[in-house]
Amino acid sequence: MRVLITGASGLVGTELSRQLVARGDVPVRLVRRAAAGPNEISWDPVSGRIPADAMSGIDAVVNLAGATTGKLPWTTKYKRELIQSRVGVTQTLVNAINASVEKPKVLVSGSASGFYGDAGDRVLTEKDPNGQGFLAELANNWEQAAAKVDPSVRLILIRTTMVMSRRLGALGRLLPLIKLGIGGPLGNGKQWWAWISVVDEARAILHLIDTQTASGPYNLTAPEPATCKQVVAALGTELHRPTLLAVPAFALRLILGEAADELLLCSQNMSAQRLLDTGFKFEHPKLQQAAAWVVGKD
Repeated sequence: MRVLITGASGLVGTELSRQLVARGDVPVRLVRRAAAGPNEISWDPVSGRIPADAMSGIDAVVNLAGATTGKLPWTTKYKRELIQSRVGVTQTLVNAINASVEKPKVLVSGSASGFYGDAGDRVLTEKDPNGQGFLAELANNWEQAAAKVDPSVRLILIRTTMVMSRRLGALGRLLPLIKLGIGGPLGNGKQWWAWISVVDEARAILHLIDTQTASGPYNLTAPEPATCKQVVAALGTELHRPTLLAVPAFALRLILGEAADELLLCSQNMSAQRLLDTGFKFEHPKLQQAAAWVVGKD
């Protein structure tokens, strides 16, 4: 199988490419520079330029492109970049698929847990409505752009959560502090943090590609719910470090602005049931197990 990937050099894209190669498939990377080989295709998503034959011989497309939301604070200019790198890129990709004679069988397009906004303690399923806030609006528009793909192409929307990785990823700022013994919960620590290991994130994407009956939105989150305090404590336990120094919510808001509420203090207790119902088996279903893997003990 030849799988065309946007965002192939990112955290998830790198792991997805590794898993594809391991099982005998071929990752084809869309790159914004000159192509360096037969499995790379050069494009310019901002201007909408993509080769007319980009979809030739492609079985599936995985759209993981998007500037990081972790670049803080969000300026007006950077918000525009976040929108363009998701909505604009997806529009370019969908236009290319729709215009091609030879279409891929499936499009897996990125979305995010931010779709739901701050939901408190409510358990979130894919049937829940779009929430409030910049990230909720961004994720909704991102999904709507993907939904314009030709009906003959099976569409899967992956609502990605906090991705835990040995390469830091979403824990990039927090993990070094915990290692130094000066990390702790953010705010009161009671907000739900949906999480998934990067290994399971990529495995879930491949599983959904392979599952012919899978379509529509899926929460890519581990089945064990956890609060911010529990995530931090699990990492502290594996590193044998205390996690008592909480960061007050007002300090986060002062430094990070609205991003503090939408990224760090936001509560999203997401259900993995729809993904589980497809027969997917997690490699890291439990928080403590995932934390041990992150610090290299598993």
